[in-house]
Amino acid sequence: MNGASRSRTVSGQRWQRLSVDLLLLAAFGLLMGELGPYRTADAPDGLRRAYWLVAVLGAGLTAILADKALERRIRGFWARIALVSLASTPPVTLFIYALNAAMLDLPRRPWLLPQLAWQVLIVMLLIMTLRALLWRRVVETRTVVMAPLPGAERTFRMRLSARRRAAKLIALEAEDHYVRVHTDSGSELVSVRFSEAVEELAQAYGHRLHRSWWAAADAIQDVRWNRGTGEARLTGGISAPVSRSYASALKDAGWR
Repeated sequence: MNGASRSRTVSGQRWQRLSVDLLLLAAFGLLMGELGPYRTADAPDGLRRAYWLVAVLGAGLTAILADKALERRIRGFWARIALVSLASTPPVTLFIYALNAAMLDLPRRPWLLPQLAWQVLIVMLLIMTLRALLWRRVVETRTVVMAPLPGAERTFRMRLSARRRAAKLIALEAEDHYVRVHTDSGSELVSVRFSEAVEELAQAYGHRLHRSWWAAADAIQDVRWNRGTGEARLTGGISAPVSRSYASALKDAGWR
């Protein structure tokens, strides 16, 4: 992909991810509105549902912003959920405190803020756990949703030997002035600059992982992150580094 196409793709993926997050938050808010926990069951039905919808959307978006700010500093699935929930609890507590007064007409009692913060933390943990499990499930069971254009790989494939011309592409790896092409029928060296090979695959569905690696999207099986960089496990037992420069685009594609 060229720069403009990549930018549009990443932007579209971010909006798509935000839309899914908003749907999840709205569904959770409506569920809480039906259940009426924390003594909200006595409120009129419409008011109770509206209150919980606003409360969960506000709390969830705050936590998502905290998650975005902390994602590169926290290692571990459950540690990230716990720390993001803790970090977002103070601002969300103040938000809920104001919302209680505005929507439920509750008296302002600052000495009850610690109790409210505990209730907020419980809800934040629920929200962030559901969100994290949802996105991990999406990654584990993901399918290619953007099929390559017809003939998107044709120009590059003509560089391969007849034996591998119809093979499934897995990855490209730069080796000096050559490119090692990994396929499900083995690998071979091709005399071409890496940048030129990637440009020929601009319309194919794949990801630049590193200055010397490109991988087909459906060949990525797992990504392990470590302080902003990562390692991608590809089809055929191949491992490829993920540099900081290309990490954000890969994460926006669902690999978190």
